[in-house]
Amino acid sequence: MPDGVSKTKVVETAQDGHVRTITLNRPEKKNAISDELGWAVVGAVEEAAADESVWVIALTGAGDAFCAGLDLTAERNPSLAPHSAQDVQLDDIGWVGRFVTVLRQRCDKPIVAGVNGAAVGAGLSLAMAADIRIVARGAKLMAGYTRIGGSPDGGLSWTLGQAIGYEQAMRFMLENRTVQGEEAVQLGMAGEVVDDDQVGTRLAEYCQSLAQWSPITTRLTKRAIGRATTGIDVEQHLRFELANIRRAFASEDAQECRAAFLEKRKPVIKGR
Repeated sequence: MPDGVSKTKVVETAQDGHVRTITLNRPEKKNAISDELGWAVVGAVEEAAADESVWVIALTGAGDAFCAGLDLTAERNPSLAPHSAQDVQLDDIGWVGRFVTVLRQRCDKPIVAGVNGAAVGAGLSLAMAADIRIVARGAKLMAGYTRIGGSPDGGLSWTLGQAIGYEQAMRFMLENRTVQGEEAVQLGMAGEVVDDDQVGTRLAEYCQSLAQWSPITTRLTKRAIGRATTGIDVEQHLRFELANIRRAFASEDAQECRAAFLEKRKPVIKGR
C-alpha cells in the first residue's frame, strides 16, 4: 500500500513509510467490537503481515477509547468471517481467538498498541495480544468478566499471566480490577505511559524508531522471543478458554450477574 489512508466502515488503515497504522473506527461505540469490526481487525493485520512494504504495525482506537469490549447491542453475524462457507463451519475460535493467533503467531512483524483510552474485555485481550503497549495516563484497563459471570477469552488468560505473572493475573481478574496508565506500567501490562493527548504522537514516533532496523532482524527477533516464551499449544488453549466461558455463561449465576450489571445492582450469587 502506498503512503496514505484507507477507510472501511469500522477500520481505518494508514501508512507512513514502513509503518502501517490500524485504527478501530467505531468511536461512537467506544470501538466496541461487533463481528464486522472483529473480523476487520484480523483481516487488516493479516493484510499488513503479507505486505512486504510494512515493517512495523501500530494498532489504536479512534476517539477517546481503545476498545470497550464486545458490543452487546450488535447482532452476531458469523458470515462476516473473511473465509469460505466451509471455513466458517469448521472455525471454532472466531475473531476473538484470532487476535492472539494472528497478532502473535501468524504475523512476525512487531505490533505496537497505542492504548489511548478504555481497554475492556475483548478490547483488553486485543491490546495484550500486541507485542508492545504504550498506554495513556488516563486509560482504564479492565477484564470485566467476573462482573458478568464469565471467564477470560481472547487468549487473555495466557497473555496477561505471561506479562504480569500468575498471582498478579489472578488478582487482576478475580478482584475485577481497573487499572490506569501508571499502574498498568508498574504491573507490566504496558511498557510506557504518556499523557492522554500524546498517545498518537508517541505511537507514531516509537513505531518509526523500530522501522529504522532491518525488517529481517525484527521479524526473526519476534519469532525467536515468541517461540522461547510461548510454552503452550495456543489454539488448544483458546478452545479451552471458549469451553470455559460457555460453561460460565450457561450458569444461573451468570444470568443473574448480567441482569444485575444492566440493572446497576449487586448480583445475588447462589453458586449454581
